[in-house]
Amino acid sequence: MIGKRLKLARGSAGLSLRELSVRIDNVVSAQAIGKYERDEMMPGSKVLIAMSQALDVPVSYLAGPNKIQLDGVEFRRNRITSRKEENQVEAAVLSHLDRYLELEEILQVASVEWEKPREAPFPVRVLQDAEVAAMSMREHWDLGTNPVPSFAEFLEERGIKVMALNLPASVSGLTCWAIGSAGRRVPVIVINANDTGERQRFTLSHELGHMVMDVADGVNEEKAAHWFAGALLMPRDTIFSEIGRNRSSIGLGELFALKEIFGVSVQAITYRCKDLGIVSQTAFRQLFDVFEEKGWRKPPFPEPQPVPHESPRRFRRLCFRALAENAISESKAAELLGMSVRRLNSEMEDAPAA
Repeated sequence: MIGKRLKLARGSAGLSLRELSVRIDNVVSAQAIGKYERDEMMPGSKVLIAMSQALDVPVSYLAGPNKIQLDGVEFRRNRITSRKEENQVEAAVLSHLDRYLELEEILQVASVEWEKPREAPFPVRVLQDAEVAAMSMREHWDLGTNPVPSFAEFLEERGIKVMALNLPASVSGLTCWAIGSAGRRVPVIVINANDTGERQRFTLSHELGHMVMDVADGVNEEKAAHWFAGALLMPRDTIFSEIGRNRSSIGLGELFALKEIFGVSVQAITYRCKDLGIVSQTAFRQLFDVFEEKGWRKPPFPEPQPVPHESPRRFRRLCFRALAENAISESKAAELLGMSVRRLNSEMEDAPAA
């Protein structure tokens, strides 16, 4: 049955039933498309192909078995999003997850089990409880107080499906659960491939916070996730060791030296210093006035010393493995990776730069 995915894809394209009918040259009426979406009728192959082309989604996305659905979708927004944008993102996530699960089936490779701490979800009754939750995650993963270098890969190795997709500028990322036909829940975190590396790292940690915290009514969930992200990426003891416990001011040079250590923005570091009481509210505001003057507070948040982009690699590795083992064709690998066969061959042949 294609109803739910057809409606989602149409919504993401911003088309009404009548507009979609016109776009496919009125092969079928708007009323017929409405019946497809309600699963009262099934389109023929000609109509299915026409709709997939008009909506810019693979036929397999519309007609394939609906093995998964998304649950508990939580967006990290840069500004207010439209329903069209949210539909677009959900359609992209479902499409990628379909390909991911298909590849695992071809290779008969099981998804990595999610390493959820036994104590999770951690109760957050006041904002400061998010600090305890982040410390508990570090203890569970035996991270000590060291910064995490490749955060996307780190999370993939612990059972979270991480995806970097071309999202609307209004969305930095999201977290959700993919529920398969057997009822298994797989955690998913999506980041915007167009964001800066430092913003991607913070989004990954922020969305993880949503996943492992139980935030009480009356506590701002977004602020709790922000606190969790700062605490996970910038451990309190390391911050105290590098900066001290009380400062009247912090210079830009020192902030950028810390950025190199932690892989986060100078703005995130400044927020962390305020949360830990290292700097006063006045010093915090003065620094943010400087950031505003330099244009770092507006998208795309172009700070100096950019951090490398986070790059989830497991799906890509599985594609290359399946191709090398002749489990899939070149055209299938290119389809799964969303690239041309020519680009695929180029990436297979070229060695990474030294």
